[in-house]
Amino acid sequence: MDSKLFFLGAFITVAFLVCSDSYFVKMTNVVCKSYNESWVVFHYCRLKAYSRNKTSLNVNATFVEPANNIFVRVRFLKKASGYKPFLVDFKLDACEFMRKRNNPVAIIIHNMIKDISTVNHTCPYVGLQTVSDFYELRIPVPLPSGDYLLLIDWIFDAKTQFATNVYFTFVEDF
Repeated sequence: MDSKLFFLGAFITVAFLVCSDSYFVKMTNVVCKSYNESWVVFHYCRLKAYSRNKTSLNVNATFVEPANNIFVRVRFLKKASGYKPFLVDFKLDACEFMRKRNNPVAIIIHNMIKDISTVNHTCPYVGLQTVSDFYELRIPVPLPSGDYLLLIDWIFDAKTQFATNVYFTFVEDF
């Protein structure tokens, strides 16, 4: 009987730690780089500090030419004596994803920005594309505390056109 009670207590403790919202996420830097300014021009790409613990991401870019064949390479890195590969490294057909929503990691990222961006439609993408006041990072998987980097390379017609790199700190607060 005591072992059943012990396992029940251990299960409840683990479930609480995994499912609790007791963590802190803060974006610390963002870098946007256009490799082909005749296709993509960044007007601004910056973080705005509201308080010591809250920053918001604002990106404003213009796609000069229509983009139909878009692939995205997403890499998730953790800082440990330099940034090391961690958890995610995949390539995704963005036009197909916007039609079918078929990648679980991309769904997590898309759900965070879908209400505050203009990238909520299928291809082609042309004109002004924005992400405004993105501040709420909801990460549904448990991560170890530390500094992370989300590298996103945007590939149009088999050539990398621009990159967005978002640096953030994740602190698990028990």
